Amino acid sequence: MKLIGICFTEHGYEVLKRISTTENIHCFCRCESLRHEKCLTYVDTSIEQWMARGFEDRAAIIVVGAMGIAVRALKAVADDKLKDSPVIVIDDKGSYVIPVLSGHMGGANELALKLADNLGAIPVITTSTDNSDAFAVDLFAKENALRIVDRDNIKRVSAKAIEGRCVTLSIKDYPPKEKVDVLVSDEAYPATITLAPKKYVAGMGLRRGKSLVELEAMFLKGIECAGISMDEVGAIATIDIKLDEQGLKELAGKYRLPLLGYDSSILSKAIGTFSSSEFVKDTVGVDNVCERAAVIATNQGEIILPKMARDGVTIAIAEKTVSNKMKMQM
Repeated sequence: MKLIGICFTEHGYEVLKRISTTENIHCFCRCESLRHEKCLTYVDTSIEQWMARGFEDRAAIIVVGAMGIAVRALKAVADDKLKDSPVIVIDDKGSYVIPVLSGHMGGANELALKLADNLGAIPVITTSTDNSDAFAVDLFAKENALRIVDRDNIKRVSAKAIEGRCVTLSIKDYPPKEKVDVLVSDEAYPATITLAPKKYVAGMGLRRGKSLVELEAMFLKGIECAGISMDEVGAIATIDIKLDEQGLKELAGKYRLPLLGYDSSILSKAIGTFSSSEFVKDTVGVDNVCERAAVIATNQGEIILPKMARDGVTIAIAEKTVSNKMKMQM
């Protein structure tokens, strides 16, 4: 995920420099004395506008300064706990690292612990499930590529876990013999929260050097044409020699999706009828990348969107078939 940080003082800049030794971070400042530092981008808009841009880019955001600055800047943009960007506040001395927003789904808690360890700082984690060492259903969903169907009930399951009561979970029994707290299924059965597998994978092929803008346009077009929602997409898949493409890495990071890569020998084992290109075969060793990658990533699933191509970018979308829908990456 793209990481951006902003500081307001020279002390804050020193903290960002320390972070940059271990993290790939784009640094900004709102301090006149730092305006001409080469490794900083001076922000000549309001902090609210800067924060909004960070949310638009789905970046992880670090504010080195007062908590109040971050809170006020978040007022207009924070509206969805499952999709908000992770936001972390660090004091000017680099003594405390505090995840403020999207601790679980955005990964702010995990990032805060990592930054605190690197800075020699104290992480201040405030989410109750973490502090109680209790089951967190939203974190469980994230770690297992599941989408939360009944989002309003997250607090009910979390409260039960925090209180030390048993949280019931059903993965294999369809339907469960009795109502459970958490049900992993893509069908509706009685449960407090249903977690549905993200059963679609977008396979993508691309010429070298394609930008995030070009790839994102094709990615979103493919999802639209397939008639599915973004929440149902579990990964982006491609050939392994394209995993180093910056635009593709940025696309996966922006949408918080795993980026999967398979070598040509694996792709050639995909079962089905695919759009074939001799040029592609001569270039990468297999006649099709996007369709084959999508099928392999869904355990020989079914293509619901055949290959679409535009300006050196291709996309296809496959769905896990009935027999393998529940084969999650757990």
